[in-house]
Amino acid sequence: MKKKLTKRIALICLGVTLIFSSFGFKSDFFEIAKQIEIFTTLFKEINMNYVDETNPASLMDTAIKAMLNDLDPYTNYWNEQDVEAARINNSGEYSGIGATVQVTEDALLIMEPYKGYPADKAGLKAGDEIIEIEGIKVVEYKDNVGELLNGSPDSKINIKYRRQGEIQTTKLIRNAIKLKAVPFYRLLDEKTGYIVLSRFNAKAYSETVNALKDLKNQGAEEIIVDLRGNPGGLLTEAIKVCNIFLPKGELITTTESVIEKYNKAYHTQKEPLDTQIPLVILVNGRSASASEIVAGAIQDLDRGVIVGARSFGKGLVQRPKELAYGTQLKITISRYYTPSGRCIQAMNYAERDKEGNAIKRSIDDYNEFKTRNGRSVYDGGGIAPDVKMQTSEFSPITKALLSKNAIFDFATEYYYKNEVKNPEAFEFTEADFNNFKSFLKSTNFSFQTAIETELEELLTTASKEGYEQEILDHYKSISTEMESQKKQQLDNKKDEIISLLTDEIIKRYFYKEGLYEYYINHNPEILEAKAILNNTHRYSQILQ
Repeated sequence: MKKKLTKRIALICLGVTLIFSSFGFKSDFFEIAKQIEIFTTLFKEINMNYVDETNPASLMDTAIKAMLNDLDPYTNYWNEQDVEAARINNSGEYSGIGATVQVTEDALLIMEPYKGYPADKAGLKAGDEIIEIEGIKVVEYKDNVGELLNGSPDSKINIKYRRQGEIQTTKLIRNAIKLKAVPFYRLLDEKTGYIVLSRFNAKAYSETVNALKDLKNQGAEEIIVDLRGNPGGLLTEAIKVCNIFLPKGELITTTESVIEKYNKAYHTQKEPLDTQIPLVILVNGRSASASEIVAGAIQDLDRGVIVGARSFGKGLVQRPKELAYGTQLKITISRYYTPSGRCIQAMNYAERDKEGNAIKRSIDDYNEFKTRNGRSVYDGGGIAPDVKMQTSEFSPITKALLSKNAIFDFATEYYYKNEVKNPEAFEFTEADFNNFKSFLKSTNFSFQTAIETELEELLTTASKEGYEQEILDHYKSISTEMESQKKQQLDNKKDEIISLLTDEIIKRYFYKEGLYEYYINHNPEILEAKAILNNTHRYSQILQ
């Protein structure tokens, strides 16, 4: 069986080699064919002669992923399950338990159960750790364990989970899950409409149009569109959402590549719904891709005011390429640019530091561009807001708290120790913040700053050159001071940390819908957006 497999691979690769050789217009085809032949013979020798039994599929998967890791995080190999997951994400519909989950070392962590869906009805809550699905232990499952939660509608699934150290079981009935692009919209006062656009799936345009029409019928004369935390999605939907507020034929974005056919300009195609209504767009560090296309176009064309913090900076364009056996390659083909010519991409994966990390441009290297009205805007990755909000910022310590689930874990602990009857009555107090700092200390939370990384590299270099002892005392002194400064960062960035803690805690009691209700009267970004819209002179001044 093994010989047949390797022979088949060799024949396929030989065919590819012959095809490449027949095209003289691509100078590196010979080099590609040469490397394929080397890899084929190596792959065959390993599978035929290695001391232990090998798994060809597993080896190939490892080889592909290692190769793609040297490119960028968005160029990925998709197996059949990944292809289906992408289809679900774009359509916004699937059949499952209705919850976002995170894969940990030994469990599936429930991050958010959707209100009224199977996970919620079965009593699962954020912070629960699924350890067994239909008798299959999560820790022992080597494939995409999250796929075990999906299945046909009305099918039953038995789950064993851990909550606050106790093992419990429950039974769920899978159901059709429909993820709304616009999960919430509301008239905030007599004339201010608020629309949350959470993803750019196939329903983004239609749901945004319906929300805007309804709000205008209720009396809305100004609009806030919330793109905070929106990771992006379909480019076509981003163009159409821009078209709601911009005239037909307006340039929204261009894509540029070394490959000529991928250089394209994207314009609005429809008649707009409203090109005059005052508009504020909210963004933060988790607004990415399609969100940045919308925010960048609105800003460059002076159609509205951007409020919040610099967006993520994901300006690389991917396209799926069909491979054999239902698999795909999602490959980066070009970069996005705003109407003024700014590149959205923040990280340069073509240039890397000594550690192999992509390089991010410094502020000294930013280039100036002009909006339609002549305002100065800058590149450097992402969209910088016209009005910057401290509570929207993601400083290094905040990013570390998020990446290590410290905010999430504290919210879980808070939920089981405190009762909150009404979102309007909730307030994250000074005592709560002190408890959070104590929680971090008890969990040994730590993170490394860029300066500390550079200091470690300096010490390593000094050691190699024989200067280690001479600078070690200085290094220890600086490290001690750095630890003190890092602890101070918790207080320095208190506003942005409390904002995230409040969001996570409110969701535990009242779901995402309750959080949006809470935002109406408490969220600093929304309050600032309302203040800008209600001050005609200030709104106009920002856009001049």
